[in-house]
Amino acid sequence: MLVLFTDTDTDMTPEIAKEYGYKIISMPYSIDGKNIYPYVDFETFDSHAFYDMLRSGVIPNTSALNKEDYLKYFEPEFAAGNDILYVHFSRAMSGSFVSMDQAVEELKIKYPERKFYAIDTKAISIGSLNMLFEIGDMYLAGKSIEEILKWAETEIYHFAVYFFADDLKFFKHSGRVSGLAGTMGTLLGIRPIMYISDEGKMVSIGKEKGRTKAIDRLVQYVTELGDDVKGHRVVIANSDTDDIVNEIKAKLKAIYGDDLDVRIVDVNPTSGAHCGPNATGICFHAIHR
Repeated sequence: MLVLFTDTDTDMTPEIAKEYGYKIISMPYSIDGKNIYPYVDFETFDSHAFYDMLRSGVIPNTSALNKEDYLKYFEPEFAAGNDILYVHFSRAMSGSFVSMDQAVEELKIKYPERKFYAIDTKAISIGSLNMLFEIGDMYLAGKSIEEILKWAETEIYHFAVYFFADDLKFFKHSGRVSGLAGTMGTLLGIRPIMYISDEGKMVSIGKEKGRTKAIDRLVQYVTELGDDVKGHRVVIANSDTDDIVNEIKAKLKAIYGDDLDVRIVDVNPTSGAHCGPNATGICFHAIHR
């Protein structure tokens, strides 16, 4: 039997996981030195409360899992005779995968007949989640692991993610966005526009003055780069920005029709530690990222 795994950095929730059969690896964040594991230390993520806490001045940190953490997730499946497909967020964003590799190598020696497959989405948050939806659809439709891996070879580069945030101090604290220094001006209302590259890194590619122009630019990326947009899901993520999300959704439906499949999700708290409150992003199927 093939068992699907993913992690909380992909915006996967227990509700979505149950629908497709994913098992979730919890990626921690820390506040005041205490590690918190999403959907282990709490059952439901209260997005508004979390991002309000960050607005009050709290800046969380994140940390990688160790080899023993991965062994606890994977070994029970190998011991039960199952193979594993782990669809995860970008290796380029975390050192956690060095520990994962060590755990997998150890398990391969102990369980030589078992198979471990991994798909690096080269994304995070909704970029990964949108692919997880499609891989989950394939899995439920009975597609083979070979068919899923073949799909991923090219399709991961056709899920584009663009986003912006009101407060840059969280991105600056994390150091996860390249090219951001040039946009770290003091002008009120400047919002850098960022995307996730083919290498799986967050990159600043420009800026807009004001929220309205930033929203319009995200919508413009969909109309200019979109490829069979209606044949796939459009996923919008936000860190407590319901008004922005609703505006983007309305603009997209005005262009593509009311039957456009738009999914709205909260940015998970571990990724939220890097983007902070008031961030909004969109993922869609595109000719390229």
